[in-house]
Amino acid sequence: MSKNPITKILGIKYPLIQAPLNWLTDAKFVAAVSNAGGLGTFGPNAGKTSPEQDSMKTLTEEIKRAQQLTDKPFAVNLMVSSSDDFIYPNQVFETALAAGVRTFVLSGFLNTELIKKVKKSGSKLIVREMNSTVSGAKEAEKLGADVIVATGYDEGGVIPTTGFGTFTTVPRIVDAVSIPVIAAGGVTDVRGVRAAFALGAQGVYVGTRLIVTNENRTAQITKEKIVDSGVNDILLVAPNQRSIKNAAADKWAAEFDDGDHETFAATRKAGGVRPAMLDGKINDGVISVDVGIDNIHEIKSVWEVVDEMMADFK
Repeated sequence: MSKNPITKILGIKYPLIQAPLNWLTDAKFVAAVSNAGGLGTFGPNAGKTSPEQDSMKTLTEEIKRAQQLTDKPFAVNLMVSSSDDFIYPNQVFETALAAGVRTFVLSGFLNTELIKKVKKSGSKLIVREMNSTVSGAKEAEKLGADVIVATGYDEGGVIPTTGFGTFTTVPRIVDAVSIPVIAAGGVTDVRGVRAAFALGAQGVYVGTRLIVTNENRTAQITKEKIVDSGVNDILLVAPNQRSIKNAAADKWAAEFDDGDHETFAATRKAGGVRPAMLDGKINDGVISVDVGIDNIHEIKSVWEVVDEMMADFK
């Protein structure tokens, strides 16, 4: 493992990076991933239980809690919603930097100003475009990114709209840049890890499999729903999101298919992943997962999941 560039750059034991997971991260979970040898990452709304909570105050509190639970590195996600989106992700960056964080995951769209600011601080930067492109990877490398995430359509959360799968996306990005690449999209067991490395990746970006762990704050009923579901139970509810079938997913898909985009946007804003995934109101929001859920058979500890996925790196 001493020769793996991801572990050397990020100062971690294993080349496994936890995806940000929006509402589903908190100090306990992030620290558990880092303590298991991966890189835990605080996502948007980390630690919050309602939209009304102060995001920056809560993030600072969660970072401080994580620092008490682990002495290993962890990251904070900077969600950039457009190429000129700077104010909010910069606020997240400054808040996390002030709290002592020195590793960041910029996801969404490239923002030159923000990338340069992160690198000027001396922090490590992982870049994940919403739609992984060769041109974007090259630009991120040019701006100083340390690691690139190559994301395939197989992933959960907000998915790429290009439709190119992980097996297509990863080797294209690997061949385009000289910095190390992490594979994302449908990696849920050690076979997926091995496939990612065979494609030229130097690490994996894992979301859905880590949701179904004891330490993750997703509702127990929702974890059990994921375990009991398979790829045939998944519904595409928008061009960039899929969900396990439930009442909310059916409503989203119907409104979008009908072309009622105004109503769809309102429904999406009101629901999202929080009701079903965090609050356990199983039919009131979408259950966002990747297409590898058939490989998830039980709820385990974070340590067990990381240990099994990293079997080749001990």
